[in-house]
Amino acid sequence: MPSSAPAASPEVLPAAQGSGRLGRIDAAVHLGFAVLMVASVVRYVMRHSPQDNLLVLGLAAAACALYAVIAVLAQRRRPWAVWMFALVAAWALLVISAPSFAWCSFALFFLCRTAFTGAVAYVAAGATAAATAVGLFRLSDGTDLAMLLGPLAVGVMLTLIYDRIEHDAAEQRRLHAEVSLAQGQLAASERRAGTIAERERVSREIHDTVTQGLASSLLLLEAANRAWPGPTSRQDLRQASELLRHNLSDTRSLVHELASPGLDASPLPDALLQAASQYVPDARLLVTGEPRPVPAEVRHALLRVVQSAAANIKLHASAANATVTLGFLPDAVTLDIYDDGAGFDPAATAPPSDAGGYGLRAMRQRVEQLGGAFSVESTPGEGTIVAAQLPVRGEE
Repeated sequence: MPSSAPAASPEVLPAAQGSGRLGRIDAAVHLGFAVLMVASVVRYVMRHSPQDNLLVLGLAAAACALYAVIAVLAQRRRPWAVWMFALVAAWALLVISAPSFAWCSFALFFLCRTAFTGAVAYVAAGATAAATAVGLFRLSDGTDLAMLLGPLAVGVMLTLIYDRIEHDAAEQRRLHAEVSLAQGQLAASERRAGTIAERERVSREIHDTVTQGLASSLLLLEAANRAWPGPTSRQDLRQASELLRHNLSDTRSLVHELASPGLDASPLPDALLQAASQYVPDARLLVTGEPRPVPAEVRHALLRVVQSAAANIKLHASAANATVTLGFLPDAVTLDIYDDGAGFDPAATAPPSDAGGYGLRAMRQRVEQLGGAFSVESTPGEGTIVAAQLPVRGEE
């Protein structure tokens, strides 16, 4: 018995063209139909006289021609439902006239289910089964009830099996569509998350370099303006010029996605002291443990934390002293920035806005994104300690 006849289906054809396996199934279906047809013709010719052969062989030839037309139309993805009605009619006459051709009814049954949908498919398949039953019952001279009921029962079973296969295929297509939709949504969500993360990274870079430097330069210029033409005005102007020049370098580095060359070229302790001295000229540096190289992302985070903390000291703390402590542990590196300035209440810090407030959040994000810990200890009137600890792999 040949398999289902999706070879003649316009819906299945594109997949068959794109898949060698389905192409082989199509060939097997057509070959099976041809073999059964030839066998049925030979059987009929051997059992009947030449006078009886003319009508039956004419109907068989018509059925074969209609089958070939349907196969060609399906291959070219053109409508072929009308031809299917003609094939069912010719096949019904053929089977009733010559029950020897009943074996080919299986291929015709699946072809009907492939060609039509809904009630039309059931009617066409039922007509095929009924014609086969009538032909076999006629072959038994109306004495064998099994010949009548057998094809009908087989038709019902095949209908239930085919319906189940169609249901499972539709469910599989639905699940595939849902998975494809979920994958698309996940990809879009990942793109949005990547965009947001990149925006936050750029905002931290701008805050820790350009914004802090401009704010400190503005304070120095305002102080120089107030003291002009006093002796301290030149010093304030000179420091403001240096900050602006360094800001320009940081901005260029940021545009080119590079760190500041002046900071990266020197050892980490010297780079940290230089970063703090931009805003707090009298800052001190203490180093504990044995200095060693650290990963580039850890070095970059430490530099930016020192820059941001030193800028906050310059802008808000009014501190007389500031100390940066760098510690090297076996599997981590620590950083503490202490000042004896005005201090503040960390719990009462205003949320970020156009007026500022991004510094502490940016520092915390930098450290925590690298798996580190960040904390701020401060009390009004008693200074502030900004502390960070970043893990460092042993081989680094």
